[in-house]
Amino acid sequence: MRSVRAVRGTWAGTAVAVLSALLVAVASSAHAETVRSHQWHLDAMHADEMWETSTGVGITVAIIDTGVNANLPDLQGQVLDGKNFSGEPGDAHTDADGHGTGMAALIAGTGKRGSDTGAYGLAPGAKILPIRVGGKYFKDGSEIMAAALRYAADSDARIINISRGSPGRSEDEERAIAYALSKGKIIFASVGNTGDKGNAVEYPSATPGVIGVAALNQEGVTAKWSQHGPQVDLAAPGVDMVAACPGRTGTCQSDGTSDASAVASASAALIWSVHPTWTANQVTRVLINTAGGTGTAEKRNDYVGYGAVRPRIALKDPGDPGPADVNPLPGPAPAQSPKSGDGQDTADNLSGNSGTEASVNNGGGTPTKWIALGAGAAVVVGAAIATPIVLNRRRKGL
Repeated sequence: MRSVRAVRGTWAGTAVAVLSALLVAVASSAHAETVRSHQWHLDAMHADEMWETSTGVGITVAIIDTGVNANLPDLQGQVLDGKNFSGEPGDAHTDADGHGTGMAALIAGTGKRGSDTGAYGLAPGAKILPIRVGGKYFKDGSEIMAAALRYAADSDARIINISRGSPGRSEDEERAIAYALSKGKIIFASVGNTGDKGNAVEYPSATPGVIGVAALNQEGVTAKWSQHGPQVDLAAPGVDMVAACPGRTGTCQSDGTSDASAVASASAALIWSVHPTWTANQVTRVLINTAGGTGTAEKRNDYVGYGAVRPRIALKDPGDPGPADVNPLPGPAPAQSPKSGDGQDTADNLSGNSGTEASVNNGGGTPTKWIALGAGAAVVVGAAIATPIVLNRRRKGL
């Protein structure tokens, strides 16, 4: 296990100017023994530079998951009331599993636990709307997931993150997704962690209109367990991810397309915060157009979709967001299974440094390498494979 100790100072405040200044100061003073220094994906994505422009203020991300612990120090003040659809005791702030809390921390963690031990999300100015599912009434999940999606669709959240999946299609869920898309939401979902063990298509990531997210490691290579196919639209960091979590240490390390989906959701929050008048279609198009590419001549492939999310590039030079009313990805009407897409990319890497060497993936694709901070072990969520609903993440205490 990694040893994590910390730096000096605290972080507070909600105004974007204060957020940016303090976050950049903390990031620049971090050293090798801090929790923040182990969050390699923030360095790879140049988070401190992005926070000078955007922290996600004004954007709410709905997390349909196991609940979110609002008392976690790094999430205090970030979590709205939400709703519990699980049928289990407690409310949307009750999270016996810790999975939903981990997703929230990757998106909106503020580092308030302390500059030594605090962990940051990619969009620390965003708010989290927890929508708790699972529990004894979940059964196959379709009815509760549909209800949760409709609740999110009717909320003020602009982004919906679903870091879970199931091998079965559900008409109720597809109708709810279509409804959420009609209400102007962006939906991100993890594609699953059995790419090296069956690679069964999971939903909702394969549902038309949903952005399916694959996982990348520190070298920009698709994790061997990250599922692949036409349901993959984008890729994001998802290996050796360090974030705040419940428990004795308060910090966990994890792997999974769950984490990648959360990072993609946070990326959209950063962009939408700066361009609040854009529609979901326009934010999605800019994410695609500024993606790191496949590392090949292909516009997309089944391992990384259109490439690695690069909000830093989108914030600096988003280009033409295109028509407000045209979805650059398939849907919302489910026409085929799994989906296929259309779009374009750039050929640079996630951090924005062009001209780096393309990596070779396990028979698949990869964006070009963005940074070499040391490769970590990829872990498959083996225990979850036999369950109807897969939480696409594995958590380890530090």
